Amino acid sequence: MSVSIDWLAFVQVFVAAILAASVVVFFYAAGLRLLVRAGRVPVVIPATFTDALTVMTPKEQKRAAKAAKKAAKKNPLSPAQKRVALVSAYGSFAVCGLVVLGGLLLILFNH
Repeated sequence: MSVSIDWLAFVQVFVAAILAASVVVFFYAAGLRLLVRAGRVPVVIPATFTDALTVMTPKEQKRAAKAAKKAAKKNPLSPAQKRVALVSAYGSFAVCGLVVLGGLLLILFNH
């Protein structure tokens, strides 16, 4: 029994995976940054675990929401600039989704 490895195919898959992961991470980070610049700071309430341990108390959650609201008011951008940043953020998230969808389509239809 002999096992042969197609090293060229292995390298192609490795490079494609690294590139796709880099693109997704870059555009997701850029989307979050643009979302904050547009004045839409995402405040995520932490999950409550089954053993009743929480990451943030309700008081800390209120404080974080208040700080996000205050930061949105201090935004120096004009309404037009905020709109451009918001559309760009959504575009960045769309690129992330398209990369993931493209990867799934490659897996499903390329064999």
